[in-house]
Amino acid sequence: MKDEVSGLRLIGQHGASELPSIVVDSYNLELSDSSGFIGDRASKGAFRSYLDEERKLFAKSGEDPLGEEDSASLSKKAIDQHLIEDVEAAGIVFSAIERFSNELAGIIQRFLKVKEWKGTQRIVVGGGFRNSRAGEIAIGRASALLKRAGIDVKLCPIRHHPDEAGLLGAGHLAPAWMFAGHRALLAVDIGGTNIRVGLVRLRLKEASDLSRAEVVASDLWRHRDEKPSREEAVAKLISMLAGMIDKAEAEDLALAPFIGIGCPGVIDADGSIERGSQNLPGNWASSRFHLPTAIAEGIPTIAGCETMILMHNDAVVQGLSEVPFMTDVERWGVLTVGTGLGNARFTNRG
Repeated sequence: MKDEVSGLRLIGQHGASELPSIVVDSYNLELSDSSGFIGDRASKGAFRSYLDEERKLFAKSGEDPLGEEDSASLSKKAIDQHLIEDVEAAGIVFSAIERFSNELAGIIQRFLKVKEWKGTQRIVVGGGFRNSRAGEIAIGRASALLKRAGIDVKLCPIRHHPDEAGLLGAGHLAPAWMFAGHRALLAVDIGGTNIRVGLVRLRLKEASDLSRAEVVASDLWRHRDEKPSREEAVAKLISMLAGMIDKAEAEDLALAPFIGIGCPGVIDADGSIERGSQNLPGNWASSRFHLPTAIAEGIPTIAGCETMILMHNDAVVQGLSEVPFMTDVERWGVLTVGTGLGNARFTNRG
């Protein structure tokens, strides 16, 4: 079978529902209505669309205070700056935030009606949109709308920077024995726009629950800008991993022979991608493509030991970064606002 790369079976299944410290009740939930997938209404692209519509309405009676740059090209920093520099510009941005927040709150209400999401006590929101003041306000506003509707669930921004959360969560994919005697691990966060590779210092002596783990180095590649083939993307990813291995050696960080991967879509137990990878370069759901095998062939050993790989959905992995900080609740979820709306629901293991 295509997943029979030596070592892969020793540490668990890809896309597993039962992880060392948590149960994954649901992920990549795809709810739809007559207009399509509801998650598409709370993506970063959706927010830009709402902003663009608000700007066009304003421009009918006067000059657009956000300037001439189109909404899709505005940086998060520029949008945040408009919130404080000009009252009319701020009004337009707040209008877009209000529309986005209403959609997000409505989507959450739909999620909470699904069996696997019932009883959710807290939802953390990550993804690139969270890393902005506009995103933080949208999260707070959606939380207020849920409370107004009588929905007893706490909504909060993900604790770590979203770029780091997607790497830190990789440490929770594998059992604790995997990291004994090691100081760091390699993590990969694959998204519809970027691929990020990171070197995660475990700091297990300070906190065995990985609550003190930190990203000490990372490398980002915006594959969407270059439009590579699937094979070129994998080759670039392997090159980035090799660079992190060199960095770990230079920093005298004893690497665990393990790579944790977060990837969009439904991840089968054998490491193949069933569906949901349409934003990645090439066909990653092909029966002839197996990412863990391709990486193991490119990085066969780490520090002289055979490389072991575990892959899960990217929203799951980003959510796992919160595991050490969710001990006060039993059932919680994560939403990642990016190219799409990633999602996962967890139950802590007693």
